Amino acid sequence: MLPGVPPTDKPVQVSVVSIVTIRGGNLYHEQLYWDQASALVQIGLLDPTLVPSDMKRKGLQRLPIVGREAAEKVLDGESQPSNALLSAWR
Repeated sequence: MLPGVPPTDKPVQVSVVSIVTIRGGNLYHEQLYWDQASALVQIGLLDPTLVPSDMKRKGLQRLPIVGREAAEKVLDGESQPSNALLSAWR
């Protein structure tokens, strides 16, 4: 999942979305989407508090990224608040 990143032996929970096209009863196309930022946070390679200085000047104090909470929200919609990372939505 993360080419060039050595194994960390840390458990990771990731949401995956698969869009599949079937034509004539056969798999024609498949596109997978997954939350790479969430995985990087969970293994310690991405710190959501490290915001680029130009974005800090615009008022961003934290990157809109969470760890396993993103996957937990998919499994249980009530496990995490919605839109908590978007301050303008409060």
